Amino acid sequence: MALRRNVAANYAAQIYMVGIGLVMVPVYLRLMGAEAYGLVAFFSMMQAWFNVLDIGLSPTLAREAARFRGGATDGLTLRRLVRALEGIFGGVAVIGAVTVIALADMIADSWLNTDELTPAVVRQVIMVMAGVVALRWTCSLYRAAINGYERQVWLGSFNIGITSARFIGVVPALLLLGASPMVFFSFQLAVALVELGLLAARAYRLLPSYDGRIGWSLRPVREVLGFSLTLAFTSTVWVAVTQSDKLVLSKLLSLSQYGYFSAAALAASGVMLIGGPIAQAVQPRLAKLAAEKDEAGLIALYRRASQAVCVISMSTAVTLAAFSRETLWVWTGNWGMTEYAAPILSLYALGNGILSVAAFPYYLQFAKGDLRLHLVGNFIFLVMLVPALVWAATTYGGRGAGYAWLAANAVDMIVW
Repeated sequence: MALRRNVAANYAAQIYMVGIGLVMVPVYLRLMGAEAYGLVAFFSMMQAWFNVLDIGLSPTLAREAARFRGGATDGLTLRRLVRALEGIFGGVAVIGAVTVIALADMIADSWLNTDELTPAVVRQVIMVMAGVVALRWTCSLYRAAINGYERQVWLGSFNIGITSARFIGVVPALLLLGASPMVFFSFQLAVALVELGLLAARAYRLLPSYDGRIGWSLRPVREVLGFSLTLAFTSTVWVAVTQSDKLVLSKLLSLSQYGYFSAAALAASGVMLIGGPIAQAVQPRLAKLAAEKDEAGLIALYRRASQAVCVISMSTAVTLAAFSRETLWVWTGNWGMTEYAAPILSLYALGNGILSVAAFPYYLQFAKGDLRLHLVGNFIFLVMLVPALVWAATTYGGRGAGYAWLAANAVDMIVW
């Protein structure tokens, strides 16, 4: 019953977050304009690349929390791991933010192609972005702990609340203070501060209590470093294969066209998010079953979950691909965007449907704590996809990137 509640809570949160994100895109386009929305898209891409700095530590914490609940480790070990990770995350967040701020001039003057926004405005916005990205990235540490405890009903409710503040709460600020990118990202910075404080407080209420001195040491991290570094490579590959096209196109396209491309990619990501709640609920349960040596239960859960995601995700992908033009027109009412982005939405939706099914062998290996096969598969996928994406995006723009994404995912799933 707890697993079903977690799946239901994850679905409610994911559907709401995806839905509100999709609903608000036309609002942002009308209030701020396509070029300013291109900055929002650039921010999302920058946030994804920032996740590379995680080096697999937050999913490792989720797994260790699940193992603690399964009796495979003790409370003090878990608390020491959390303390060590807090120091690492805090230091890396500061260094990352300072680095982005130092690169703000180069990004504004030489990378982004603007028509209406001045480089000075873009530079200031990127500096604020740096703080938002660093804070949100640190939130992933506490989200991982909460997820490992399978408190996904609470986490889903929290995500709905914080997403409402982020997407809807910013509209009054834009109307009152001016529909500028600076107002938008300043508001996001304030929300990120609140988000981090609330997540940290909740995680500490769940962690086992300990009256003695915990201290700070890298030893707890070293003990799980082999597993986390494997995850780090996997995470780096994931970011590279999902964000290389966006990085290249942010340089090649005008900021307005980049906003249109990113909106289509966002709509296509709904395919992954539809199956995501099942995966999010299943991962810690698979790790718990593996720690308890319950092979029969683990295999049965794996099969049921993979079948469900296959049916849900692929049917959604095919529907979006078939009706991409109608979907974009009803969504935005912007015919210029619809004509430009409809082929991109079709290609990315089909690629994401295939990817959502092909991800399940990773969840099983994650639960077992052995990611060697996944490491090999991801390396091959990286070598195959990234050069194809870069060439296709450079030569044919957004549509070329879509063809490369679909082809690489299809070949990967069939062969792997």
